[in-house]
Amino acid sequence: MEGFRQHAACAFRTRLVFLFLLGAALICAAGCKKKPPPATAQIRAVTRELVFAARNATGGRAEVGMRPEYAPRQPGKPQTLATDQIYITVPLTRAGLPDRAAHDAIEKELARVAQFHHLRRVARSGVPGMERFDYMLDGRRTQSIHLITPLAAAVSARPTSRRPLLAIVIDDLGNDPAQADALFRLSFPLTLSVLPHLPDSGEIAEEAHRRGYQVLLHLPMASTGGEKDEPIELRPGMDSNTVRQTLAAMLDTVPYAAGVNNHEGSLGTSDHTLMNELMPLLHERNLFFVDSRTTAATVAEAAAHSAGVPATSRNVFLDDEQSSGAIRKQFAVAVRNAREKGSALAIGHPHPETLQVLTDMLPGIERQGITLVFASDLAR
Repeated sequence: MEGFRQHAACAFRTRLVFLFLLGAALICAAGCKKKPPPATAQIRAVTRELVFAARNATGGRAEVGMRPEYAPRQPGKPQTLATDQIYITVPLTRAGLPDRAAHDAIEKELARVAQFHHLRRVARSGVPGMERFDYMLDGRRTQSIHLITPLAAAVSARPTSRRPLLAIVIDDLGNDPAQADALFRLSFPLTLSVLPHLPDSGEIAEEAHRRGYQVLLHLPMASTGGEKDEPIELRPGMDSNTVRQTLAAMLDTVPYAAGVNNHEGSLGTSDHTLMNELMPLLHERNLFFVDSRTTAATVAEAAAHSAGVPATSRNVFLDDEQSSGAIRKQFAVAVRNAREKGSALAIGHPHPETLQVLTDMLPGIERQGITLVFASDLAR
């Protein structure tokens, strides 16, 4: 009988241990269950608060933009929002310097919103002129903040020194955000020329403007060969109303364009009638013109001056030959032209080789006695 009681007691204790372990496992399963990712509506609601806070911190002076970043699409499922990229440009003082008080006010307001929503701030590597950090919720990135100090704060609109001036225009942007992002790592006053009507034309132009780069409309015009013509371009024989409407539609897709330079256009820029139709339209919009000089027969700069449009022209193409050695030689030619003539304008493209040469050579440009400026600083 005593043995039976001991056996029963042992069985009871075993059941208790089993039930305890089972309960603990269930509790752990409930508590350790992975939280679902924040919903699109939740991310977007917080983004709106952060955007409003940044604007409100500066009385509306800060320029704020947002770009969604989507998670990879899963077969058979709708696309979902992964995070919002938020771009905040610190306003300038009347003296043209970054407003430090505004910068600190923006930081304070962002921190307030983040604390309320239990967001954790994680610093990211930045570049000159831009601080970057992420906000995390339950270990997931929900917002990426880009706090930008405009490059324009570091350069004057009209340089007054007698140092030689060099402007560098990078053409053919608008179809590849990765190319633009690579350019944005170069914190120098470059002029970025954006093709119209491309998938990313507007977004790249807006981002370039926010970061303080000068934006041009890279205006497609007919070429003599015709093999590189764009679907929408200016062609000889267009009536004045068509020229006006075509230009207006292009400018609508390239916001913040301060001027225009021609894409191709060996036929268009050599046509007196077409140039005389175009230039008064640029004058109406207070735009300047850069003649890319794709033909020696161009009359574009002369037509611009006749219409009262500030204009200049290209001296050097940097990357007709896409090798680092050739581009370095052309860069040296541009520097020599600037020294000999007082100013020069070089045109390149966002090829990896060109970007690498600019990365290597631009930091030393000031030591060579050259002042890097925007294209508008050379337009007369």
